[in-house]
Amino acid sequence: MKHTHVTMNATTERQVVLVLLGPTGIGKTAISRHIAQRVPVEIISADSRQIYKYMDIGTDKPSEEFRREVPHHFVDMLPPDVPFSAGEFAQQARKVVREIQERNRLPFVVGGSGLYIRALLEGFFGQDIKDEAVRQHLYRRVEREGAEALYAELQQVDPESAAHIHPRNVKRLVRALEVYHISGKPLSYWHRQQRDPAPFPYIKIGLSMARPALYERINQRVEAMFDAGLIEETRRLLEMGFSPELNALNTVGYKETIQFLQNELDLYTCVELVKRNTRRYAKRQFTWFRAEKNVHWLDLPPDYDPAAIAEQIIEWWRMLEPVMPPASERTVD
Repeated sequence: MKHTHVTMNATTERQVVLVLLGPTGIGKTAISRHIAQRVPVEIISADSRQIYKYMDIGTDKPSEEFRREVPHHFVDMLPPDVPFSAGEFAQQARKVVREIQERNRLPFVVGGSGLYIRALLEGFFGQDIKDEAVRQHLYRRVEREGAEALYAELQQVDPESAAHIHPRNVKRLVRALEVYHISGKPLSYWHRQQRDPAPFPYIKIGLSMARPALYERINQRVEAMFDAGLIEETRRLLEMGFSPELNALNTVGYKETIQFLQNELDLYTCVELVKRNTRRYAKRQFTWFRAEKNVHWLDLPPDYDPAAIAEQIIEWWRMLEPVMPPASERTVD
């Protein structure tokens, strides 16, 4: 296939943000690298874990070589013990989009964190609905009653949010119930009421693949991560003083490896659990992304050529009508 370098138009094309989304293990990084070889882009990573330093193997970060070739934003930005929310990402990433556009380059959002992408493009509700006492009370309830009890309550008061939260994701369970107990209205209500759509047009392209093929890719990638030193990386994080209770380390790959290091699992069981839990995570990502609007889906065969897929995405980017919120719903900073 002939490779071409796309020249950007300073008054039109440069305003359109390209978004590449899809589940873990599908090959977003490889495809984005080929796109970056043909289009002058800067990559905005929409990954809630790649933002953290020292977590390279377990998050499958873009290589240092790739990051030297192409500017990446929101990668290696914070230590693992610093919380970072989707709302903060949306606010900061919109500023980065403007800066990239001013450099006459294409803002290229790549990631699998659905909430980050939604917050960036559709807006996020106000962050002022907080109460430390309520939050701590909910955490104490988790200790006494278990996460399952809080999840059951959330299903009753906010089934829409419950559908997008894993029953054992304590942080998000507590946050959703905190908002409900403070305001008397569910988190999903506030998401709908306080939208702040992105002030730029965007095109969302989603990557999909038959489940058996994707799951085999995931299994192979997990084995490659352990071969690359995931155990050593996790041990190093703990030796640096980062608590295994951190939300950043409560991540598939790291949490199971921590159990291995604490002699709670043998190595074989650890690896198999990481495979299983990664497959389950990919399934939840599929469910989230399939519910998103205005996604142009690209179904990939198991043995696809990343360069060819990159060419196809570039053609779509040039031909598709941008998805732009009505002017009356937009706010320009």
